[in-house]
Amino acid sequence: MKGFVIALQFLTRLPMPRVAVSSDEFAASMRWFPAAGLVVGAIVGLGAVLGARIDPWLGALVGLVLWVAVTGALHLDGLGDAADAAGAAHKDPERLRAVFADPHVGSFAVVAIGLQLVAKLVLIRSLLVTAPPLALALIPFAARIGPLAWTRWLPPLHEGLGARFRDTVRPVDLALWGLVLLAASWFVPGLLAALLFIPLWTVWLRARFGGVSGDLHGAGIEIVESGLLLAAIVGARLI
Repeated sequence: MKGFVIALQFLTRLPMPRVAVSSDEFAASMRWFPAAGLVVGAIVGLGAVLGARIDPWLGALVGLVLWVAVTGALHLDGLGDAADAAGAAHKDPERLRAVFADPHVGSFAVVAIGLQLVAKLVLIRSLLVTAPPLALALIPFAARIGPLAWTRWLPPLHEGLGARFRDTVRPVDLALWGLVLLAASWFVPGLLAALLFIPLWTVWLRARFGGVSGDLHGAGIEIVESGLLLAAIVGARLI
């Protein structure tokens, strides 16, 4: 359970007990990322459902604010960095690394983050009136299976957080969380779209950057979350 606590400390801004963490323990905490996603989803889903009792748009806004607040905009930051880096990916590798290291926000990042927030707001609102609330609780879980796959399938772009996770994810971790995903999809069939979105992000990262980094993990989580919101809505309408 220590890995679960470490994962929550890293992926959320929730108050957690202070624990001493070695480098190996921090890296191994990636195995618990999907479980941390369940906590994020429970908070977002509860807030959105309570807000929707007044109005679906209010529920969507409450859910979005909680989503950003509980994660500390960590993955949105990765999405912004990925958008800026995508504009420099045709340059030499040194230029690409410089973009990832630059703390300033470029125009591509502003546009990407803005569009992501608008997309999530609209999709959450539609989900609240279309799909079961459980979908909103499970989507952050499913999206956080992605980093386990990307760190197994892609080389690290540079020495950083992404590289530290490289050798800690085992095939059994992917298999176990994959089984949980299949079980969850019995209740929310749209979650099966994660089996498409996660490999597609892998293909795009390999073609555009040649590997993965901590920022690209975060960006992937954001993209997969939005895709799963849409898939849950479509799935609910087809049933």
